[in-house]
Amino acid sequence: MTALPIRVRLTLWYALAIAVTMFFIGFVSLWMVHRAIDNLENNELQQRVRSVRRFVESRPAQETPAQLHDAITAAYNVSHGNKWLQVIDEHGNWLYRSPHVASAYPDLVLPQQAPAVAFYFNYTAESDSVRALIEPIEIRGVRYTVQTGLTLNKTLAVLSNFRIQLFLLMTIGLIVSSISGYFMSRKALTPIAAIAAEARRINDRNLDIRLPVPKARDEISDLSLTLNRMLERIDKAFASVRAFTGNASHELRTPISLLRTEIEVALFLPRDAKEHRAILNRLHEETIRMTGLVENLLSLARADGGAETITLAPIPVDGLFRQVERVWKSAMNEAMLDFTLESAQDGLILLGDVHGVPRLLSILLENASKYTPAGGSVKLRAAVEGAQIVLSVQDTGVGIAPEHMARIFDRFYRAAPVGDTARAGSGLGLALAKWIAERHGTELCVVSDPGHGSCFSFGLKRTYEEMPTGNAFRGLRPEAKTSR
Repeated sequence: MTALPIRVRLTLWYALAIAVTMFFIGFVSLWMVHRAIDNLENNELQQRVRSVRRFVESRPAQETPAQLHDAITAAYNVSHGNKWLQVIDEHGNWLYRSPHVASAYPDLVLPQQAPAVAFYFNYTAESDSVRALIEPIEIRGVRYTVQTGLTLNKTLAVLSNFRIQLFLLMTIGLIVSSISGYFMSRKALTPIAAIAAEARRINDRNLDIRLPVPKARDEISDLSLTLNRMLERIDKAFASVRAFTGNASHELRTPISLLRTEIEVALFLPRDAKEHRAILNRLHEETIRMTGLVENLLSLARADGGAETITLAPIPVDGLFRQVERVWKSAMNEAMLDFTLESAQDGLILLGDVHGVPRLLSILLENASKYTPAGGSVKLRAAVEGAQIVLSVQDTGVGIAPEHMARIFDRFYRAAPVGDTARAGSGLGLALAKWIAERHGTELCVVSDPGHGSCFSFGLKRTYEEMPTGNAFRGLRPEAKTSR
């Protein structure tokens, strides 16, 4: 079932709320009118009883019932002849009965037994509805019963007319309020429609457009601000993807062009075995560089997509260092660098990913060897700081200039001077290293003194659990080229 438009739903809810409110107001108004009319009728009936009391009290005490009857009749036929009024003494004799009751309702019989207290009741006489009061009064030791009533025909007609008018008023009010609610909902939703129309204009080519933000601080302005922030994030993501794609294409195009050039030159002129071997060595180096670049690109792509996971496990620092030394010792010797490993104490165990931590160290060691001139030194150190084990790679290389410090972790950013082919790289290594550190809940810190070297460090939680047997360290290949 298709849901109704929000404009219609708002109108229906508004009409329902108005209908309930108007019904409640109408019900209360009708009850208040009934109550007011009942109070007026009861007051008038009580006024008649008080009039009879005052009249009887004003008569002489020695007056006989017959004389009292004649006096009441003479006095009340003039003022109450057309009203419902009867007075009975304690013996059941009529002291007064208005001509209206006697002539119009000769067979009307009301209770003549004096009640203990006054009470009101309604009854129907012929075609008339009557509101009656029977109240006992006692004057000079003699009990009388006053019976009086009011015809309700006019009152019922007024109430009926009031109910009809109230119903018509409520119906008209509901219709008018529903129409008003519909236009009010249209007016209220106009800014949202404008936002939606503006949002439909935005695509991947004009993500710099922002939605209008109303001046009023309400839900509409919050919606616009939220969408604008989302567009800003999407714009940055698109820009990052475009830059990443462009840089990756450029990085892949360069080695492919070199491979093609080498192959074309080799095929163009006859070569002896030694020359072919030299060409193959250069091609092999380029393929290794391309392999490292592609692996880094895939790792970053998986990291961005959430496919790259980190599993924490206990890692003995001694075993990690032995593996690092076995892999990197020969590479450092070839680069004529003094490579040392230093641990604050034996038996240290850190909590990290068995693949991520070695890969992070591999990136840092590769950068240290690349940017440290021959005769320099590279030190891998493990220190204990509170509940953490801090791993650091310190070199005596060229260092990092202050203007490069803010961007060395950006993808495809190179801190090496332009044209320095000896230190050329993809600019992905430190970006990947930063991601690995962040997934471990730590931060990759760098301290550098231009011309005197750099130190990269990160801290991991110390643990006292032994790692299961078996060597799980991987990712320490020195040929996986990275760069700052």
